[in-house]
Amino acid sequence: MTAQTKPYPRVQFLIDTFAQWLKHRRELSELRQLDRGDFARIAMDLQVTPGDLDELVRHGEHAADELPLMLKALGIDEAALARAEPLVLRDMERVCAMCKDKIRCHRDLAHGTSSEHYEEYCLNAPTIDRLGAEVVKH
Repeated sequence: MTAQTKPYPRVQFLIDTFAQWLKHRRELSELRQLDRGDFARIAMDLQVTPGDLDELVRHGEHAADELPLMLKALGIDEAALARAEPLVLRDMERVCAMCKDKIRCHRDLAHGTSSEHYEEYCLNAPTIDRLGAEVVKH
């Protein structure tokens, strides 16, 4: 990579971050322009409450990025889970997206200690524990 292609990586990162934020703000604005009936119908189609849909949209498209990492850290095959229990995985994504303990989750994932501590804070812990030794384990 030459200096001409990326002369200021930090500036580019800030520009990209701002562009993502601006895109998210536009999406929120579009959503707010829907009337309550349309919004409720969309929520019903997605099988979530209007309140959950509103919160999910506010959290953004990367709100559940931790889930695949957590599943991998716990030895759960996400692809097998998606095939065997797609609705369970979808609900786990919803729960993860609305999590209030992202900092702790990130720390445990970074330190490789998720398997020791996830039950203390992860709202998906009961579902993960229920999966137990099912076929989705590696």
